[in-house]
Order: sequence, then C-alpha cells, then structure tokens
Amino acid sequence: MAAARQTLEREGFVGTSARAIARTGRFNQALIFYHFGSVHACLLAALDDSSETRLRRYREQLAGVDSISDLVRVMRGLYEEDLADGHVAVVQEIAAGGSSSPELGRAIVDRMEPWVAFATEVVSRMLRGTPLRTLLPVRDVAFAIVAMYFGMETVAHLDGDRTPASSLFETAARLAPLADQLFGGGTVGSAT
Repeated sequence: MAAARQTLEREGFVGTSARAIARTGRFNQALIFYHFGSVHACLLAALDDSSETRLRRYREQLAGVDSISDLVRVMRGLYEEDLADGHVAVVQEIAAGGSSSPELGRAIVDRMEPWVAFATEVVSRMLRGTPLRTLLPVRDVAFAIVAMYFGMETVAHLDGDRTPASSLFETAARLAPLADQLFGGGTVGSAT
C-alpha cells in the first residue's frame, strides 16, 4: 500500500500500474494480484489506509472544539497536513481514475461516507443549542462541507496554487469571532 501511495503521488493515476508500484516497492508485481486481486483494489486499499489515518487525526484534533474560531483554526492546520503528507494527492489521483471507471468511481464515493458521517457529528455539535440546529438539515450541511473541502483540495492539487484556499481560511478566521458572538459568546453550543 505504501508503494501504491508513493507511486500515485509521483506518477499520477495514469502512471500507476502494477509494474510501477512493484518498481517503487522493489517487489514482484505478482504480489499485488496475490494480495489484492487487482491494481484498483490495491489503490483502494491505499486510499482506505490513508483515509483512516487522516480521519483518526481529524477526530483527535476536533474532539474538544466547540467554537467556530477554534474550528477554523484546527481545520486550517488539518488542511495543511493533508496537503503536506500526500493524502490529497492520493485522493485526487484515485478520483481522477474513478472518472473513467464507474466501478472505481462508485467505490470512491462510498469511501466518502465516513467523512460525511464525521462531518455530521461535528456540525451537530457546533449547532447544538442554536436556532440553526432545527432550521438546517445537518447531514446536507455536512455533505456540502465535505464536497467543498474535496473541491478545494482538488483545485489546490491540480493547479498547485494554495492561495485561494489560504484566502478562504483567512476570511473564515476573520468572520468566525462574529459567528461565535452570534451563537453565544464564543461557544457555539452554549446559545439558548
């Protein structure tokens, strides 16, 4: 899986063949088929591994967050980590391959569900005790956040320019204290 991930980062989806993965990992390419059955299954296993690691990190970092200001600050750091550790490249390259393979595309969409479920938990916690909790469809908001985040990562990966995402985080950081004030003096869930 590590070799598949490294190959995706270096060669992109198009260049990530069994031969390329085996060359990166310095093993016989037959091992990919023995352990995973196909290159796509190997790539999905690499995606699962990367995604599970990142999701654990998100859970740890967001566990005690209860204000919009803290949420924006922590999310910015996590976003930078995602870019730096290659997770974004893995996700984006496999997603690129999913556009030409309906089966792979469906498998990628299915793998978004844990992220949507996690975002639903966070949005629910952030809106608890506010009038917005009853007005907003929490899962829809969570899905929109995951989709926006995925899109932001896609654009940063494709053009290599992190400026728009950085600007978005800066704007959110400036507006977050206002949101905190509106929803209860800094703690979103404390509003009545």
